[in-house]
Amino acid sequence: MTEQPTPRTTPRTLPSTTERTLPGTSSRTSPCTSPRTSPRTGPWAAARRAAERVDAVTPEGRDRAVDALRAAAVLGVVLGHWLVTALVADGRTLRTASPLQHLPWLAPLSWAFQTLAVFFLVGGHVATRGHASARARGIPYRRWLGGRLARLFGPVTALLGLWTAVTAALLLSGAEYATVRTLVKLALSPLWFLLVFAALTAATPLLSRLHPLWPLAVVLHVDLLRFGFGAPAALGWLNLAAGWLVPYTLGAAWARGELERRRSGWTLLLGGTAATAALLLLAGYPASMVGVPGAAVSNLDPPTLAAVTFGIAQCGLALLLRERLRRAMRRPVAWAAVALVNLSVMTVFLWHQTALMATTATGLLAGRLPGLHTVPDGLDWVAARLAWLPVFVLVLALCRSAFRSWERGGGGRHGRSRVVVAHRPTDRGPTEGVRHVRRHV
Repeated sequence: MTEQPTPRTTPRTLPSTTERTLPGTSSRTSPCTSPRTSPRTGPWAAARRAAERVDAVTPEGRDRAVDALRAAAVLGVVLGHWLVTALVADGRTLRTASPLQHLPWLAPLSWAFQTLAVFFLVGGHVATRGHASARARGIPYRRWLGGRLARLFGPVTALLGLWTAVTAALLLSGAEYATVRTLVKLALSPLWFLLVFAALTAATPLLSRLHPLWPLAVVLHVDLLRFGFGAPAALGWLNLAAGWLVPYTLGAAWARGELERRRSGWTLLLGGTAATAALLLLAGYPASMVGVPGAAVSNLDPPTLAAVTFGIAQCGLALLLRERLRRAMRRPVAWAAVALVNLSVMTVFLWHQTALMATTATGLLAGRLPGLHTVPDGLDWVAARLAWLPVFVLVLALCRSAFRSWERGGGGRHGRSRVVVAHRPTDRGPTEGVRHVRRHV
């Protein structure tokens, strides 16, 4: 006979969290199941708490749209390089190729990833504000510039050191000279950008009041002379400074408050788009906004008038997106992700080609892999390359972990501004236990 349960007269003590079970289940965890994860524990909850701490210690008056635009510009360049750069294995030799050589109809896709103009826009804005702030605080120009250049070129030391050792090792091991030259050229290709950016930064006191139409006029006349009147092609290198000076001076105008109205953004976007379309359709400029190996004319090397007008359109779009970005950056997780990129922005930019080459070299151990060592002559290569992108991201993350200290260590203590903070989560409150990592702007 089954014993009848006696009525409960006293409250039952609830089991502890570790002992609590669902009705009808055993208190022991089945080997085929895993314990339930509390919504307040686990990796996602920890990430949210970390993001909230970063958000809590960010200065209230910081324009987060500036950081979002900088991060988007750098990540756009990185992704673009990974999509259009192929290292083709021919025997013992590696050579560079591009899917745009074989699939020219994909050229419009390059418009989404040629975002350097936005980086120069942000750079001009930040440098102009930074120099004005330094002057107001009595910081001499030499010290202000020295700090900025140290932060720009600090990460370069590690890159040059590693590639000096790699180059020596490859040559001593008997690697083909053409292969070594290809790899070194690809690894150091981001440095041209730093040289131009450093020169414009140094000239900020002179450029902060320069109207963008002046450098635009230089680009126009240089292209007219070399394409219309047969002037030497070397004349085009004047555009290397003048071309990127256009978005840089637009950034300075933004810092002066001259581009706050949405009408300014629409004027730049529509005017730049119309001018670019006319140059592509009527003047014969190439459609690709990135360099294509073997092409007679490159829009980027050196910059052409089409590249500059395209950059003007991008700057207009960036200015129009500011309010939306500011609203989006109020979300702690989104802001923490942007802050993380900005803390290592130069490391990411300098090492992304090395990450691609490290993956390519390691993959050779398994033979010629599609999307990594094969000729980029079809959509199958594009699909395979897309599949390799997570691997590139992982290798770049390893490079960032290994070399980010070179970026954080650049410059002295003077003239720093707090951009973002890294954190060490604790249980002492939303802002306690936070470790500040300062970054110059």
